[in-house]
Amino acid sequence: MADSLAALAINAVRGAARIADLGSGAGFPGLPLAIALPAAQVSLIESQRRKCEFLQRACAAAQVTNAQVVCGRAEDWSAGAAVNQLVVARALAPQAAVLEYAAPLLELDGTLVDWRGIRDRPAEEAADRAAAMLGLRRETVRKVSPYEGANEHHLHVFVKAEPTPDRFPRRAGIARKRPLGS
Repeated sequence: MADSLAALAINAVRGAARIADLGSGAGFPGLPLAIALPAAQVSLIESQRRKCEFLQRACAAAQVTNAQVVCGRAEDWSAGAAVNQLVVARALAPQAAVLEYAAPLLELDGTLVDWRGIRDRPAEEAADRAAAMLGLRRETVRKVSPYEGANEHHLHVFVKAEPTPDRFPRRAGIARKRPLGS
């Protein structure tokens, strides 16, 4: 939970009205952000039916009314295209793939926050090449220590500086199989 809420130090996170959490899984970071930001509408995007059912039960049990579960792949979520001020992802996929999932969902000037562990310079360079193809630019990488012993936690922040080309998103699964920027 503390790891999810570490993103509240970023102005774009605190001010977002429409948030998409890619690969929400057990609800992190989307569910804690929905609770912390009750005025925001949060879409919890998850492709596995069992996890979607869990997320629906968790939202009901916690009485979180500003979160909706989107049971499907980010590449196929046309209702979310270019409407989110913020996209978040934690432990989802290689960064270049996360960028490709997120870029089409962000509105212009929207922000992506990608949770990562130990910094990997070659992967970051590949992600920066992918970002350039997608209309994104890396704004910063923030080291965070949300709890004692959390030594290698980083929030990679990207901004959508240009419209994403129409050829994105590619078909489901392609971003992982053939990552941009490699």
